[in-house]
Amino acid sequence: MKKIALVFLVCCLAVACGGKKEVKQASPESRTATEAFALAETIKTAFIKKDTAALQRNSTDTGLKDITANKKPYDSVDIFFTPRWVEIEGSQLMVNIAWKSSWTVSGRRSEERGMAVFVMEGTPLRVSKILRANPFVASDK
Repeated sequence: MKKIALVFLVCCLAVACGGKKEVKQASPESRTATEAFALAETIKTAFIKKDTAALQRNSTDTGLKDITANKKPYDSVDIFFTPRWVEIEGSQLMVNIAWKSSWTVSGRRSEERGMAVFVMEGTPLRVSKILRANPFVASDK
């Protein structure tokens, strides 16, 4: 009886796992949103590493001014992004990102958070503006 139950279970398992299932292709909007999220992470990493060449490569002139608008010197910074949603309007993408940052200046640590809108455009995508609370600028606290 146990052998019959075991054989039946193995047969059911083989039938359930067998067969090829068609993989759905991602929509163009989904691929664009994924590219936008990856670009935001690239910009963040370049900012933390102070890699101006990567910042210039991945942003327009006005976007670079927004990213490098921080006039205060800092020892280190940690920034965490949580992408929320993407709006596609013609050739522009507006990527809404919740962020948290931790700045260390002269041994003193301050934490901030906010919501930013990264405006991206072009092919390949480049950051052209940062609206709302800029994650790359330390406040005067």
